[in-house]
Amino acid sequence: MIGKLTGTVDTIGQGELILEVGGVGYLVQAGARTLANVAPGQSVVLHIETYVRQDVFKLFGFPSEDERAWFMRLQDVQGVGAKSALSVLDVLAPADLMQAALMEDKAAVARANGVGPKVAARIVAELKDKPAPLGRGGTFVTSTVSTETTATSGSGSQMRDAISALVNLGFAGPDASQAVRVAAGQLGDTANLDELIRLGLKELNQ
Repeated sequence: MIGKLTGTVDTIGQGELILEVGGVGYLVQAGARTLANVAPGQSVVLHIETYVRQDVFKLFGFPSEDERAWFMRLQDVQGVGAKSALSVLDVLAPADLMQAALMEDKAAVARANGVGPKVAARIVAELKDKPAPLGRGGTFVTSTVSTETTATSGSGSQMRDAISALVNLGFAGPDASQAVRVAAGQLGDTANLDELIRLGLKELNQ
C-alpha cells in the first residue's frame, strides 16, 4: 500500500501526472486544482490513496492529508465515486466543503462538474452531522480556523468560521451551529471571531 510519494513531476496529462520517484514513474490521478499548482520538473509531495479493484490499480494524489481524508469521506455518500469526489474538491477546499455542509449550502457543492442538485443535497445532508474526517494516524486534519481577532467580511463569514473551529474541536455540526447562533444573538453585529468561539464553547459546555 502506497501512502505518500515524494518525487519530481515528469509530465502532466488530463486528470493525471507522472511522478518520478527513484527512477520509477508513478501514474497518479489528481484533481484539476492539484494539477494546476504543479509543473514538470517540480519536486512535490503527494498524499496517496491506493485503489485496487479486481484488474484496476490506481493511485490518487493530493497535496495534503486533509484533502485525501475528505476524498475518502465524500465517497461514503451514496452515489459519489472517485471522479465526483475529485470534482467537489476542485471547487471546494476541505474547510470550504465543511462550511458548505454546516450551512447546508447545496448550491456551492453543485458547482462541481458532474454533481447534480440531488447528489449535492445528499452530500450536504450526510456531511453536516459528522465531524471532520480522521487522517492517517487518527488525528483530525481539517485546517483549523485562526481564532485571532481579525476583521472579516461580514458577520455571516465570522459565524461560518466559528462553526468550523468548533467542529474542528470535535463538536457535532448541528450543535456547533446552534451554539454560534446563540452566541451571535447575544453579542450582536460587533462580535469578532474570537468572541463567537469563546461564547459558543461556553454554550456547548453548559
